[in-house]
Amino acid sequence: MQAWQVHENGEPSEVMRLEDVERPAPRDGQVLLKVRAANINFPDALMCRGQYQVTPPLPFTPGVEICGETEDGRRVIANPALPYGGFAEYAVADAAALLPAPDALDDAEASALHIGYQTGWFGLHRRAHLEAGETLLVHAAAGGVGSAAVQLGKAAGATVIGVVGGADKAAVARELGCDVVVDRRSEDVVAAVKEATGGRGADVIYDPVGGQAYAQSAKVVAFEGRIVVVGFASGTIPSPGLNHALVKNYSILGLHWGLYNTKNPQLVQHCHEQLTALAARGAIKPLVSERVTFDGTAAAVQRVADGVTTGRVVVVPAQQDGVAA
Repeated sequence: MQAWQVHENGEPSEVMRLEDVERPAPRDGQVLLKVRAANINFPDALMCRGQYQVTPPLPFTPGVEICGETEDGRRVIANPALPYGGFAEYAVADAAALLPAPDALDDAEASALHIGYQTGWFGLHRRAHLEAGETLLVHAAAGGVGSAAVQLGKAAGATVIGVVGGADKAAVARELGCDVVVDRRSEDVVAAVKEATGGRGADVIYDPVGGQAYAQSAKVVAFEGRIVVVGFASGTIPSPGLNHALVKNYSILGLHWGLYNTKNPQLVQHCHEQLTALAARGAIKPLVSERVTFDGTAAAVQRVADGVTTGRVVVVPAQQDGVAA
């Protein structure tokens, strides 16, 4: 089969190589999946660089999220078992962790429903307990992780403020349903959020960016508000002032979604059922901004790494056994 391989760490466009390799053999408890669509995630770029918390042995195939097909024809969502990632014609995954792909979504959309939406659901509902009528602020609202949080916030009945970087991303955030959009490149984020909330601030802040975004969050979080720390796409890990959290009565909540797969996998299944129901009634739908062919994978991963994309970029093979994917 063909697969994108990383033999040394570096920028995705430089170290990802398309090669002919042996089809992976499933181990006990694993299944072989034909890849129908592979969603590109920021961790894929970090793994290429050798900067992710998971460091698969070289060489490896990146691609942590797919819509695949089982040998008996079932369409499923899976996180491939590295080093046999999803940027390949076939991948392997743990059988117990497979989730049925929602009928309401096509392959590309289904491949993007898992990590970002599960992270959003756990962050907003399990950790922050977002309630209808509250104000949710989402950093990087037009990105893959942020766009999921925007849709989930709207589905929960929250007023959503989206912070983005640039006019193009602002337009995407508005299309996603943000009630207020703040362009950090041309506006003062703190002043704009305070104006939009009548000086009260945001009840829940969803932050996959870190760095300056976190500093802004601490200034605009409401009394008894909750800041959900999801990641550090900016590359800078903030050091919160706990005295400030004490004085303003707000909570700082960490979210590592992957832990639920081992600590409480039943919750992951429950979350998927909730997401499937939301997708069925049209309340959520992954924003797939680009569908790229297999030979364009490395360049697409680089664009995600550079932060120039909106929504989700998904690798979709043109044909699968003569049937359009």
